[in-house]
Amino acid sequence: MPNIVVVGAGISGLTSAFLLSKQKGNVITVVAKHMPGDYDIEYASPIAGANVLPMSTAKNSSWERRTWPEIKRLATEVPEAGIHLLKSRVYRREKDLESLRKGGYSFDGLFQENPWYKSLFDDFRELSDDELPKGMASGCEFGSACINVMLYMPWLVGQCRANGVVFRRGQIKHISEAAALSHSGEKADVVINTTGLMASRLGGVMDKNVVPVRGQVVVVRNEAPYMVTKSGTDDAADELCYIMMRASGGGTILGGTYQKGQWESQPDPNFAMRIMRRAVEMMPELTGGKGVEGLDVIRHGVGLRPYREGGVRIEKEKIDGAWVVHNYGHAGWGYQGSYGCAQDVVALVDEILTSPRL
Repeated sequence: MPNIVVVGAGISGLTSAFLLSKQKGNVITVVAKHMPGDYDIEYASPIAGANVLPMSTAKNSSWERRTWPEIKRLATEVPEAGIHLLKSRVYRREKDLESLRKGGYSFDGLFQENPWYKSLFDDFRELSDDELPKGMASGCEFGSACINVMLYMPWLVGQCRANGVVFRRGQIKHISEAAALSHSGEKADVVINTTGLMASRLGGVMDKNVVPVRGQVVVVRNEAPYMVTKSGTDDAADELCYIMMRASGGGTILGGTYQKGQWESQPDPNFAMRIMRRAVEMMPELTGGKGVEGLDVIRHGVGLRPYREGGVRIEKEKIDGAWVVHNYGHAGWGYQGSYGCAQDVVALVDEILTSPRL
């Protein structure tokens, strides 16, 4: 029976474990320093919005293309997963058009004028001029989804446990140590490395292409009738404006920042004020026209997106005699690419387990 250890219990680790657990016979252990329910600056998944806003280019869109049908199915058929469908609007600012057309933009495909994802959403449409706020050159709308990560992560844990996955707390200094941590007591045949940002510091991996992208948000009780984001702000190049309402009372996320290389874990009150001001300017109905004073704040949050120069790493590698399958470096699209990436992990594990042993 194949023995598999998954290192990390963020969205990538949980989804990988879940899909691997669907294969009968796999003995799976998830070993993690942080588990759902924890808050830590090293642990990005509980801070994520999380919604579906395609960020890849057409060339690299396979992971998001394969994940959307499952997210949509869960939203419509599995209410306990904590996902709901919500319209999303994406605005392209007049000030950003030149940069967008040159391709010099952080979010790759999201703000393209003729985006590949128009074929992904069956209700995709370009907005008419009279639907555009002042300063916007164009925009689009489509039916998307927003995830209450506080419900979805424990739901995934439950699905894994129902399939026999065992969860263990643990810390490792070198990826090869994970092979000895299976709950079975036997050495693992394959280790899945879903350590996110910590892949930059984990022995045997030490991926210097992985850097944090700091995201600061404000979570409020005010309800947003739709999700919205725009291609830039007047405040700074690394500040964003987006609004998304989590399912089932999870609060509305106001964002944000995109500060590459920043590790600061504490919310900055100056950023927070600008985030709130931008949100009510873009969506006055959020507070019934009362401005920032009308926001009912639940908390301020900071998360570090696990960004990787060169893109996500999904590949197999033998380290100190142990097979390792890597799945990390998703930046801000971990949820919306989670099933596609985990499917690739399953395929790589199958390759390892079916290849002749020398």
